[in-house]
Amino acid sequence: MDALELSSHREADVTVVAATGDLDIVTSPRLDGSLTEARRASGNVVLDLSAVDFMDTSCLAVIVGHWKKLAARGGVLALAGARYRYTKTLWITGLADRLPMFETVAEAVAACSAPAPAAAGDSPAELG
Repeated sequence: MDALELSSHREADVTVVAATGDLDIVTSPRLDGSLTEARRASGNVVLDLSAVDFMDTSCLAVIVGHWKKLAARGGVLALAGARYRYTKTLWITGLADRLPMFETVAEAVAACSAPAPAAAGDSPAELG
């Protein structure tokens, strides 16, 4: 049995995907499926990592892939509630500095719902 629970809901024009448990090579296909559904449902997605107990690099690849796909069509993939102790691969790989990250889901939803700034920062294509 996988040690992962995934759920999703809409807040304004944003789909929030909440993960509880372990994000690893065994559960990465389920995360990919949930993020694919979320991407199809809206142009902006928040991944709530506040209840994640472990994350490995296989899930980072899934997250980056969806981030690039959303950005290519003008959308946003933001992370909320990532705790260093459990998701340190985000910091080790440098993705914590590249991906939009917020303390709470509410902050992430508000940022995703706000109009895009005139000057963009790092583009996902640079992660190539």
